[in-house]
Amino acid sequence: MKRVLVLGANGQVARIVESRILQEQADVKLTLFLRNSSRLDSLKNNENVTIVDGDVTNFNDVNSAMKGQDLVYISMVDHTSDNIITNNVVKAIRANKVSRIVATNLLGIYNEVPGEFGRWNYSMVKSGLPAAINADKILSESGLTYTTLRFPWLNDRDEVKYSITHKDEEYVGVSGSRQSMADVIVKIISDSKYLANDSVGIADPNTQGKDRPVY
Repeated sequence: MKRVLVLGANGQVARIVESRILQEQADVKLTLFLRNSSRLDSLKNNENVTIVDGDVTNFNDVNSAMKGQDLVYISMVDHTSDNIITNNVVKAIRANKVSRIVATNLLGIYNEVPGEFGRWNYSMVKSGLPAAINADKILSESGLTYTTLRFPWLNDRDEVKYSITHKDEEYVGVSGSRQSMADVIVKIISDSKYLANDSVGIADPNTQGKDRPVY
């Protein structure tokens, strides 16, 4: 069995990932880590699910949940001023010899978003950019097998439609569905070599050229 730890397991994208994994990958056991485990009571009787109450800013909580895992998925962007989330996870991964990390981040951390939308996006996210940039830097310099996922502005469309851009490429698109973001994560869980040691932008290419998010 492959063991996957989801930090922030009640997030909207995380919930889609969890549902798909339980339907599609019977060889995966999920450890779902969140502040209030009662939010996931609907999954508590699933034999492939362990639900853990914890605080991702508390190292001991993270370290305890990390034991025996093969992959960890951080479902939230680390906006903490000292990157305590990313640092806790990296420290716990090393202590427990976990082989793979997938981390959520946001578009614009490399000034890679062009045009009017890029200018608007910067104005909206600039207060959180220093921490987001540093979270990616911590992972890329950690020596761990990592993937940074640079999410666009998200919508709740049902379609799975996206293109992927890499660290040194211009970001394509302005928005994408949560279903699409989840699809990338599900693929990484299925094949840990997919997008390994990369920072990727994910968005619906049909939204390229828009000045504002597409909902």
